Parts: sequence; structure tokens; C-alpha cells
Amino acid sequence: MKASSKLQLALVLALGAAVSACKTSPERPAPPDRPGPEATAPKPPDKGDPKARFSAALEQLKGKQFQEAEEALVALTKDFPEYSGPWTNLGIIYFNSNRKGPAAAAFNKAAVLNQDNAVAFNYLGMLARESRDYPRAQMAYEKALKLEPDNALVHYNLAILLDEYLKRPADALPHYKDYQRLSGKQDLKVIAWVAEIEASLAKAAPPAAPAVAPSAPRVAPAGPPQPKSGAAQARPRAAEQAK
Repeated sequence: MKASSKLQLALVLALGAAVSACKTSPERPAPPDRPGPEATAPKPPDKGDPKARFSAALEQLKGKQFQEAEEALVALTKDFPEYSGPWTNLGIIYFNSNRKGPAAAAFNKAAVLNQDNAVAFNYLGMLARESRDYPRAQMAYEKALKLEPDNALVHYNLAILLDEYLKRPADALPHYKDYQRLSGKQDLKVIAWVAEIEASLAKAAPPAAPAVAPSAPRVAPAGPPQPKSGAAQARPRAAEQAK
């Protein structure tokens, strides 16, 4: 066989072997496309409408379902921690159930989130008064009144603080009167307190100078001092009891 014929035969055999290999050895499958970050990120859970959930919690409070309302408000503060309302109402539940530490934490959180939250500042004042931090209590009440000047309850609380704890009845008097005016109530205790403070202030005030020089007083005959009447003796004690 000529060399050229041998070369052609070798090429044909090589080509046949290559074709045979292609038929017997399947191609490796291409790797699947990897999903992008957006496809793998889990969807955030549906937390619902915060306003609707908050309204439902308030309805539970009105219905005296305190345990259910507390659980709902706790869940709201976890799902929507940026809202002041759930923290405020959760603080009220804690305060009324004598959990003062959690109540203070909730009201402080509410006040930080909303600097116009007069309710939170009023409760912070009560908590400070109960812990005998009277200056802080006064600051909290005054902050609440700055936000809501017509809040009768805050006027009452501040009056009690000034009168009973700081011993400043003259400063408490206008707040007692504002409470009476704004609440529209005839609170007999407050009426008695106002009358007592006004009488005390009138008694302590120096007498006005007379327009003309008085004549010489008539000297009374000497004799044993007369005792005060029973009604006059009992009046201060009765006022103290009413207080």
C-alpha cells in the first residue's frame, strides 16, 4: 500500500474513533444557574396593620381583658418598637398592677419616642413622687402641663405634690382651682383644701394700714381668760382630717 493510501486510512480510522467516543461518552450537564440574592432572601413576616392591632388592644382594655391586652401590647412593642402609644398603655397596665420598675421603663420609652406625650410625663411624675424624688416629679408634671395646659388631672397631681409633699400650699392653690374649673366637678375635699389654704394665707398676711389713726383702745376689766368655744377648737382638727 502506498504511503498516501496509508495516511488516508489512518485519518479515516481516527475520525471514526472520535465519532464513536462522542456517541458512547455523554457530555457532562451544565451546572444549574444559582439563584440571585433576591431569590434566596426570605420574605419578612406579615405583622399586620399596627393601627388595627393597637385599636384591638385598646378595646380589650376597655373590656377589662387586661391579660389579653397586655400580651397584645407587648407584641406590638416588639413588632413596632418605634410607636409611642403601645408603650404608654403597657406602662399604664404595669402601673396599675404595681409593677413600678417595668412601668417606669415603658413610660420613659414612650416619652423618648414622643416628646409631646403628656400622659407618659404625668405617670412619670406619679412614679417619681412615690419614690420620693419630688423635684423630678415636679419637673414631670410641669412638662405635662406645658404640653396640655387644660389637663385637670395633672393640675390636681401637681397641687397635691406642692401642698402635701413640698409644703408650699400657696403655690398649690392655683392648681387646685384650675382642677376645679377644668374638671367641672364639685369635689368636696378640694373645696375644703382651697378654703383652708385661703384662710391660712389671709391670716398670715399683714393687716392693711388704717387710713386714719385709731383712737386709744378701751381697756377691758381684768378677769380670767375666756375659753374658746368647742366649735372653734374643733375646726383645725376637722380640716386636717379632711386633708
